[in-house]
Amino acid sequence: MKALAKRFNYLFRSTRGLTLVAIAVIALITAIWGTLSGPMVEWGIRDITVKVLGMKLVQAEREGRIIMLYHTIAMTVITIEVYFMTEMLPMKRYEQVVINATITVGYLTAVIFGLLFAYWGHNFAFHGLFLLGQSLVFFAGILLAAALWPWKKEYRLEKDSPFTHTKKGVDLERMAFFVMAVATLLSATFGAVTGSYWGNGHETFLAEDLIRTPNKTVLQKAIIGHLHIMLTLIAVAITLIVGRWMKFKGILQKIAMPLMISGTIIITIGALSVVWLEWAHITIYFGSVFVMLAALMYVIYSWDKLIKDRIAELGIKNPNGWQKFKALLHDPLKFGPGWQMVFMNFTVSGVGIFLAIKLEEIFRVWPHREERITLTGHWHILSGLIATIILFYFADLSGLKGKVRKWFGWTVIIMSDLAFGSVTIFSMKRLFVTEAEQQTIVNWTMLLTDIGLALVLVALALFMIWRLYDLFQEKGYWSHELATERKLNAKAGIEEQKRELEELTAILEEESE
Repeated sequence: MKALAKRFNYLFRSTRGLTLVAIAVIALITAIWGTLSGPMVEWGIRDITVKVLGMKLVQAEREGRIIMLYHTIAMTVITIEVYFMTEMLPMKRYEQVVINATITVGYLTAVIFGLLFAYWGHNFAFHGLFLLGQSLVFFAGILLAAALWPWKKEYRLEKDSPFTHTKKGVDLERMAFFVMAVATLLSATFGAVTGSYWGNGHETFLAEDLIRTPNKTVLQKAIIGHLHIMLTLIAVAITLIVGRWMKFKGILQKIAMPLMISGTIIITIGALSVVWLEWAHITIYFGSVFVMLAALMYVIYSWDKLIKDRIAELGIKNPNGWQKFKALLHDPLKFGPGWQMVFMNFTVSGVGIFLAIKLEEIFRVWPHREERITLTGHWHILSGLIATIILFYFADLSGLKGKVRKWFGWTVIIMSDLAFGSVTIFSMKRLFVTEAEQQTIVNWTMLLTDIGLALVLVALALFMIWRLYDLFQEKGYWSHELATERKLNAKAGIEEQKRELEELTAILEEESE
């Protein structure tokens, strides 16, 4: 029983364990629900899954099921990012515990009962519990924003700190996290208000199905704005997280943080104003430039740091270009986030900008199905790239080393980029091939996409199997993580008590005078 209790404490009372559980939830959803679409349908695997699990799939309810599925995955991803933030950003111990506990109960409730409602009949008690779970996740977001308040005295930086700050010592990186958290709460509220009208003036739809509808309702526009900004904010969050991981500082951080803060605010305003303003997308593009420039500053800094650290480790005084290149690629887990951000420009940002510029001239001339494919691929590639960056960071936290670290890192990088690059070519195929001659490209791009995604999922499966095996070991890496976190929490608790004692002493001295 003691061994079981210890593992339970690790999985549900430590930040690393909670993150592992959340990643396992996403992996399980991906493994099961991934059999319901794509080539799995043609191979008959979907029918087996539906029959074995007793799912109830009514075709007329497809859009509703997809929306519920996307929300459960998105909330789990947000939860993982919150765990990362509560671990790496200074905050009081009780704040970390309450935030983690609240969001854990919230996302698990939403995932379990949301999927039960969507795929196993429509018990509306389950739908109510799904909404309860979402509400708890939202409340955890409020608690996080309060904990991140950047103007607290205890979180102000010294004047000579290498991390960017205002003249009064306010940490601009912490401010960027705070702005992102508040923007996420606003965007979630926007979606929730719209969702409250379901069945009362608003019906279920997928955003890509309305791209050529000339007159959209206010509620439809609100959902489209909500969809865009939430995915963007998840990307902003992981960019800030990996920046903290790589100790982003210096002149490049001084440039990046104001850009990230202002860009996040502008994009949020633009996305939410889609409801009222015809030119709202121009505001979104303007804010996106700021965020993309901030990400570029991170890429330059991180790659330069990787090269310098590796060269110093090897003891090379005057490295040549080839040695610098090898140094850059030495650690795929730390190279990966920056590379995926660069690759994103070719498969997401560049495609999106080109589509916007040439929308009436090229894309609206295509059949509706082709434009729909392009938009759907655009959103899925962005979410997939964010997922790989999360994996890089968590794999590093999990202590992957040596050849296993390299194999895992390069497999995820190469295979995910193969899949996403193939999807990009598939979605843009009408630019260079006619419909009558497209089949060869369709076959090859779909094959490469399936191979790439399959190998990424295999790498993730092996990683999760290793973590499960490690969990059954008495002195596995999990025990080291648990012991380390307990020591850090104890140390943080002592420091908090010292600060509180000093503040109390100062107050008593003032009163005595």
